[in-house]
Amino acid sequence: MKNLNKYIIAISLFISGFSTAQNIEFKRSNFKDNVEDYKVATDAIEQGVTLLEEGSMAIFEVKDPGLAFKKALVQFEIAQKLNPENALNNFRIGVCHLHSSAPYQAIPFLEKAYQLDPACDPFLYYYHGNAMQLEEKFDEALVSYQQFEDNYRKADNFNKFVKMRKRECDNAKKFKANPVRCWIDNLKEINTEHDEIAPTITTDGAEIIFSSNRPNSNKPNEVGEYDHDIYTSSNTEGDWKKASPISGNVNSNLDDIVNNLYYDGTKMLLHKDNEGQIDIYETTLDGAKWTTPEIMHFQISTKRTNDMYASYNHDGYNIYFARGNENLSKGTNIMYSGMQSMLKKDYKTATSINQVNSQFNDGPVYLHIDGKTMYIASQGHESIGGYDIFISTKTQSGWSAPKNMGYPINTPYDDFFFAPTANGKYAYISSNRPNGAGGFDIYKVTFWGAPKKPIVDMEDYLLASIAEPIKDPQIEDVVNVNKVSLTVFKGKTIDALINKAIEANIEITDNKSGKIIERFTTNSATGKFLLSLEAGINYGIAVKAEGYLFHSENFDVPDGSDYNLINKTIELKNIAVGSKIALRNIFFDVGQATLRSESDAELDRLVKLLKDVPALKVEISGHTDNTGPSSINDKLSQERADAVVVYLKGKGISAGRLSAKGYGSSQPIASNKNVQGRQENRRTEFEIIEN
Repeated sequence: MKNLNKYIIAISLFISGFSTAQNIEFKRSNFKDNVEDYKVATDAIEQGVTLLEEGSMAIFEVKDPGLAFKKALVQFEIAQKLNPENALNNFRIGVCHLHSSAPYQAIPFLEKAYQLDPACDPFLYYYHGNAMQLEEKFDEALVSYQQFEDNYRKADNFNKFVKMRKRECDNAKKFKANPVRCWIDNLKEINTEHDEIAPTITTDGAEIIFSSNRPNSNKPNEVGEYDHDIYTSSNTEGDWKKASPISGNVNSNLDDIVNNLYYDGTKMLLHKDNEGQIDIYETTLDGAKWTTPEIMHFQISTKRTNDMYASYNHDGYNIYFARGNENLSKGTNIMYSGMQSMLKKDYKTATSINQVNSQFNDGPVYLHIDGKTMYIASQGHESIGGYDIFISTKTQSGWSAPKNMGYPINTPYDDFFFAPTANGKYAYISSNRPNGAGGFDIYKVTFWGAPKKPIVDMEDYLLASIAEPIKDPQIEDVVNVNKVSLTVFKGKTIDALINKAIEANIEITDNKSGKIIERFTTNSATGKFLLSLEAGINYGIAVKAEGYLFHSENFDVPDGSDYNLINKTIELKNIAVGSKIALRNIFFDVGQATLRSESDAELDRLVKLLKDVPALKVEISGHTDNTGPSSINDKLSQERADAVVVYLKGKGISAGRLSAKGYGSSQPIASNKNVQGRQENRRTEFEIIEN
């Protein structure tokens, strides 16, 4: 196809007398040198308009537009390449971008349409107001909204959107004038040019799980986008590692959107979008892998509505979630359903929480570990544009009216999926604000805390105003994420001798009342556990694992502080008869039976086990690979076993509890045909023969 730019410029100059801001119509007369381009452009526009109307109707009804705007954009961009100076096509492209995950891309197109012909479409004033609102030019946005309102006289319900936008601008000016004391930082380690959404964080803040539509092994859809999968990243000394797909059978060829991780990290809610039917699922952590997600009870996942964005309550019985309203144009509402029986996992009829719902989309929702605080993302209430994050607290009659968490947590863009850490210092959100990696990114919110109270007044000596310091006698209110006296108790259960993770049953008791607070099993792959405890209580902990000595102790959780973290490694002692353990950290000089000093730590752990369990009797065995004559290997292995026994006796262990045996190369545990196998075969073991 021929380049039409020169032709367009010529027409512009002729019509405007060298003015460059002229609207060029898609008319056959403007394409008389290339009718084929005209046909391609008008066909694309016709298809795009149908899709644009479909998407706009969904927005009007507060429903998900699906791919309508994205498919329309493809068509309008075809026409744009052939004539970039058409006001109406620039307007339509802007509208499509506004309803994408990168709405800031709409701004130049809507501004250009406004310059070329503000009367090209009756909705241009409205969407131009959107663009000005995104740029935080709130007064200019209000002018455009008022112009739209003055000219749009149809007897429909669209005026509710205009009123909402005008309120958002007024709210934004108020919140921006009194910003929240916090930093907002892009998590560059895990964000990509694709969408990263739905962060959920472990209670100790050490792992983040989120969803992204970055390229995966599935086929992209018709507009080239991949489905969302769930990813995870861990925090090491303040830095997030490169994200990787979550382990197990969780991700599918559908959109898999993580919702909420339970406080102990053992189960997780997510929703899947199957061609417009959205249902909530649950998966559990089995060792190092997550199980195949199972659809939730029919009271939570119905086939009549779309159900999504679920959150556990701290008690483990109630599930909060967002449900689409199929009969009314009100978007999604926050609901909850309580479990009637933990054994049967059956739930009561879901109930709407009217105090927190608006006329627009409400959700995602997150219930804090304190059981008293709810965070809600909503397009309604006192929003400053798009989705904002609100906070509601439990009252005697239900929940308080949602309160906007303020600027810059909330912006005119979509800010949602609020996931705070237990200590209240940090939170993670997803936002499509500009200057990120692209589309939706995950951001870390760091709260500064309340300002110090001034004695007389507060002077802010800025470098730019040392001569005339600014005096501010007023300290603005701040939104506190959460201040609650709680303790996160985390740790792991390991074999005391070889430091290997083991699965164990733990029982936590309130020693004063004798009441059992928690019963749980540590992770079979990592030995890890995590739970929250109330402060000001003396707790007893009892740990049991098959074949290991019972472990118990008590500890106090201090009262009066906002947050405590107890990190405990529980070492269990193996006492099962027949248990055979390789002591991999015992070292000898090459070809000798002389113990090297690096062996002391391993041997001293064995000494401690034998002293803690006086009834244990063990056999120390030496093993070699098959290199060299058998007679030499037998002799060397016996001498090395004897050397270990000598060390143990030197530490006070009775000789009657110890025996030594050299097996040479007769009991290999790996192939002797390669270096690695021979290295594994050269070992020292101990076996419990009596307890």
